[in-house]
Amino acid sequence: MLYLPREEGQGLVEYALILVLVAIVVIVILTVLGGQVSNVFSRITSAMSR
Repeated sequence: MLYLPREEGQGLVEYALILVLVAIVVIVILTVLGGQVSNVFSRITSAMSR
């Protein structure tokens, strides 16, 4: 019998780690720039309501 390594689970774990890292980066960016992003959306909504 030939031994075939199962790498599907390992690949899923790697994708999950990448997803977690991307989520952490997005959260940090939004925390740092949250006020500026909020101001941009406020200006956009006020400009659209005119």
